[in-house]
Amino acid sequence: MALIVQKYGGTSVGTTERIEQVAKRVAAAHARGDQVCVTVSAMSGETNRLVELGTAVDPGAAPREIDVLLSTGEQVTIALLSIALHKLGCPARSFTGRQAGIRTDDAHSKARILNIDATRLRSQLEAGEVAVVAGFQGTDTEGNITTLGRGGSDTTAVALAAALEADECQIYTDVDGVYTTDPRIEPNARRLERITFEEMLEMASLGSKVLQIRAVEMAGKHNVPLRVLSSFEDGPGTLITYEEDGMEQPLISSIASNRDEAQLTMAGIPDKPGIAYAVLGPIAAANIEVDMIVQNVGDDASTDLTFTVHRNDYERALEIVTRIGEEVGASSVTGDNGIAKLSLVGVGMRSHAGIASRMFEALAGVGINIRMISTSEIKISVVVDDKFLELGVRTLHEAFGLANEA
Repeated sequence: MALIVQKYGGTSVGTTERIEQVAKRVAAAHARGDQVCVTVSAMSGETNRLVELGTAVDPGAAPREIDVLLSTGEQVTIALLSIALHKLGCPARSFTGRQAGIRTDDAHSKARILNIDATRLRSQLEAGEVAVVAGFQGTDTEGNITTLGRGGSDTTAVALAAALEADECQIYTDVDGVYTTDPRIEPNARRLERITFEEMLEMASLGSKVLQIRAVEMAGKHNVPLRVLSSFEDGPGTLITYEEDGMEQPLISSIASNRDEAQLTMAGIPDKPGIAYAVLGPIAAANIEVDMIVQNVGDDASTDLTFTVHRNDYERALEIVTRIGEEVGASSVTGDNGIAKLSLVGVGMRSHAGIASRMFEALAGVGINIRMISTSEIKISVVVDDKFLELGVRTLHEAFGLANEA
């Protein structure tokens, strides 16, 4: 008998018919003798509908009241799923975040989980019943309802798995696992049997929508085995776990790509202490996240600074940098929101040399120019023109043999 936590996202519970299908899957696990705790999101589109309702009444509504409003989406789903389980003869009980003992800080709309008192859930499971918990929500120390931000149900599931010391946390989505790259770009993309927490964390930070980055961080911290599975078809999915001693790791696990990038360059600024802060400090103050940074120092006591931001922040960032350029005497300020990022991810990089040169050679072979380069221990990222993203993905996927089983 295993204790498992299952999480189903909005698409998986988007209709009553799909909720009934989820109930069958949960009931089957329960019938095998497993203790099952289920976390669910609001039905697909419901959170957006609730946001629109709140905005229609008052665009400046208090964050506390918005959290109360949004939390109702998951409460609908837990009730419907519990009803569906009872219909199948499977004992189940629904729990709101507060009833499940999920305690958070008081940062409304982006709260972080502080701890979970799993006493009630343990009693439920030991009594042979399924616990159905609302994802995305908890309560602060004052008893106020809080929400965890978009994708927060993944975080709820992992936190519950850690608190319950579950054998596995299963994340059910509309895909059947983690792939070597986006199958919509490369039809020969292969589902991975397993991937490390480090690799999944890099992929999540690079724009992969399979798992929420906070959930991956928490799973790694608490050593919670994660498995990504499809809600709509059976299969082994992809296991996300720590690298096992003696296990031979593939050279490259995946090719990540992201179109949500924009580049800004400030040229001819004074090369002196504090100049990077003078440029990037106001960007950070505007709550704009900077990704890649490249600085080139010339022989004339000047330097060029190039960095990337999310494409949605491009216009605001360009306005700020243009103002700063005038203040520090830059020779020019330019921007480009027609770029994309390609990344190689793999723990095998640690023990192999020449990965970067092989990547650069492959891209050069198809006429793709590299505009920026960034590396970490298990990642190499390059910025290219947006029009070359799909060609770059397919080229690198083939160059590193990712379509073939190891």
